Amino acid sequence: MRLRDVGPGDVAAYVRMRCDPAMMAELGGPQPVARMAEKVRLDVERTAADDWWVRMIVPDGAAPGTVAGTVTLWPHELDGAPISEIGWMVLPEFQGRGLAKRAVRAVLEAAGADGRWGRVHAFPGASNGASNGICRALGFELLGEREVEFAGRALRTWHWVVEP
Repeated sequence: MRLRDVGPGDVAAYVRMRCDPAMMAELGGPQPVARMAEKVRLDVERTAADDWWVRMIVPDGAAPGTVAGTVTLWPHELDGAPISEIGWMVLPEFQGRGLAKRAVRAVLEAAGADGRWGRVHAFPGASNGASNGICRALGFELLGEREVEFAGRALRTWHWVVEP
């Protein structure tokens, strides 16, 4: 598995991940296809500026252009305080191979080496056993249940935090 920065050609991968009802079941439902080109443009811009890290997960031995998913680290505010948050998604045909766990671990290691991100928070859906399992396996501390907003939707999540 390798990680690469998001690029302008990743709109189709975003559509597959963010506009599919099954993929978005834990994130409040599918997003509109019409918004994906702009989302990719913003993510490319933020990544190029090194404000966000949006990494595409590419499986070993995959054909050029194959994307298994994404892992993102970004800054924002929670309860009026700055935090760093990590999130990830892997397409169904690539799930169960450990790609998300390896990708999250790699980004956390890079964040630790970078030094500017501080403690990293994750908010997987409360019923998302796989993502909560990744947090547990990678040494995140569970702070409890929390409602958060994602793409304008309120979600019931578990709040995890780790020092990378």
